[in-house]
Amino acid sequence: MKTRTTILPAEQSQLLDLIHSFADVARAQTLRHFRQPSLSADNKSDDGFDPVTVADRAVEQAIRAELARLRPDDGITGEEFPPVPSGSGLTWVVDPIDGTRSFISGSPCWGVLIALCDEQGPFLGVIDQPYIGERFVGGLGVAHAIGPHGKTEMRCRTTPALDGAILFSTFPEIGTEFERRAFQRVSAKCRLTRYGMDCYAYALLALGQIDLVIEAGLNIYDIAAPIAVIDAAGGVVSDWQGNPVGENGQVIAAANPDIHAQALALLNG
Repeated sequence: MKTRTTILPAEQSQLLDLIHSFADVARAQTLRHFRQPSLSADNKSDDGFDPVTVADRAVEQAIRAELARLRPDDGITGEEFPPVPSGSGLTWVVDPIDGTRSFISGSPCWGVLIALCDEQGPFLGVIDQPYIGERFVGGLGVAHAIGPHGKTEMRCRTTPALDGAILFSTFPEIGTEFERRAFQRVSAKCRLTRYGMDCYAYALLALGQIDLVIEAGLNIYDIAAPIAVIDAAGGVVSDWQGNPVGENGQVIAAANPDIHAQALALLNG
């Protein structure tokens, strides 16, 4: 049975400080390159367009260097470089720029995702938007957003039914044809469906602005930080069968158990 790592209060404070420091490092790296004429992107995919930039690599390298210096026994899993196994039972999961397509387009709908996980999964996470200057932090007793207008405590919405719900997803052509039809069944019942926000949609859910995010084809580095942030804000995140998010890439994040259950029923036909 997978167990939750016990984090004593003194270490909790240290870990919160550390995840903020990692996010600060990432801000400095991303802002050097965002909306700069010299920015270019390589394509990581042989089938479609999966961009990566010098900023993606620089962010992950900088965080890895800080982690090796400050907590060398912790592991790390990132999008751009090979994983480092954990000797402490704790692993940091990093998506240096979630929404690279937005990043290279000059849109601010991208973010840096950093999570800390144990055997049970993510228990501390940050969704950071450097250009806007917003940071969403969840876990270890914390659930707040910090931005240009100060600090706000985060709490997910209590919308009771799908007909009042706002649904987000990154791509209208979500997943496979089967997954797309399932998503459309939920979308048809919701009050409003919007697309294209990448990780910022999960931040909006934790902030109490929307009710659902449904996606497919995700990797652990895409979702570990949102899981921790949304869980801390009182929301629910699972795969499309209601199980913990796993390797099938399917994710449903909901503001509350009622909305979650209604959406799951439709996703499963």
